[in-house]
Amino acid sequence: MIKDFFILALRNLRKRKLRTWLTLTGIFISVATIFMLVSLSLGLQNAVEEQFKSLGADKFFVQPGTGFLGPPGSVGGTILTEKDADNIKKVSGVKDVSESIFGNAKIEVGTTIRYQSVIGMYTKNDLFIETGTYKLNEGNFIRGDEKSVLLGNLHKTGNLWGREVVTGDRMTINGQSFRVKGILEKIGNPDDDSMVLMDINTFRGFFNITERVDWIVVQVNTGENVTDVASRVEKRLRQTRDVTEKTQDFQVLTPEELLSSFQSILGIITAFLAGVAAISLLVGAVGIANTMYTSVLERTREIGVMKSIGARNKDIFYIFLIESGLLGLAGAAMGISLGFIVSKGIEYIAINVLNTNLLQVATPFYLIFGCLTFGFLIGAVSGTFPAIRASKVNVVDALRYE
Repeated sequence: MIKDFFILALRNLRKRKLRTWLTLTGIFISVATIFMLVSLSLGLQNAVEEQFKSLGADKFFVQPGTGFLGPPGSVGGTILTEKDADNIKKVSGVKDVSESIFGNAKIEVGTTIRYQSVIGMYTKNDLFIETGTYKLNEGNFIRGDEKSVLLGNLHKTGNLWGREVVTGDRMTINGQSFRVKGILEKIGNPDDDSMVLMDINTFRGFFNITERVDWIVVQVNTGENVTDVASRVEKRLRQTRDVTEKTQDFQVLTPEELLSSFQSILGIITAFLAGVAAISLLVGAVGIANTMYTSVLERTREIGVMKSIGARNKDIFYIFLIESGLLGLAGAAMGISLGFIVSKGIEYIAINVLNTNLLQVATPFYLIFGCLTFGFLIGAVSGTFPAIRASKVNVVDALRYE
């Protein structure tokens, strides 16, 4: 019997092709939007999780201020110093520490001028390099206090300077000449791929920054629990900086905390955008309801005939309910296809134009199944009242209806 209801519903939809297509439009656009947003956000989350995994399970970070990943440098007048880094090294369970500083500079290559950030990194160990999972494309890493720079891959491949910049070339930073010692492999993040790195001691003398530290990477000893060591570091810094838990002016961040914070922010943004997309889904649901009400009026005589030959009220109800559900299901299927195509287009632009691999498409089975189920339910709910009205049509009145 249910099979017959589906066959009859499909026949009725085929008879009214134009109206069916117009009704589907509102559903498939909204489902496509929701599918696109969720698939991209899942892909972004997966990409970020992979990056955090690459940090390793033996590192955590310290930065000034109390905001999540605030801007480098002084945050509200608060700074970290080399003294703080030295105090961290003395904490039980800490294996090594790497500091870095951020500054802005005027950079010239030939006649091209750009203003961008320069990073001074600690080069006596590989913590900074390991944290960024940086690998050489050509040349060598900077070792010690030398007047040379290490460049992100876009300096070579991204046409930042109108030509390739390769190992051995020279660039002028704030009026002083630096030799390019190496080019890094592409990371997939435009900020990383366009960065300029130099030794931290060279940076201090060049920018006249004697004590400030913007970012500290801490590596723990083998077998130590990162969270426990991070807690000890936090307590030590409170003592040495003479602050309490309430007045604390720095952050100790483990990879899990960073990932959790990012996921929370991403979840809020995705929920907001999905809520906006749901407005168009509401419009599509109203469209289905309107179509089904019109269909009930047009087929009043047909309903009367079906009832006169033995169709029960619930049979009529199921026919119209299934018909509206199929409208929603078809709209969802089209929406998934459109959403996938658009998402892939955005992924292609992100990788090939924006030079980032963070915007990737993730299409798990539960997302596809959820969108299809959601579309069918929206259609079925939208058609419930028209179906009830159809089931209550009086046989005699229906047969007389013109």
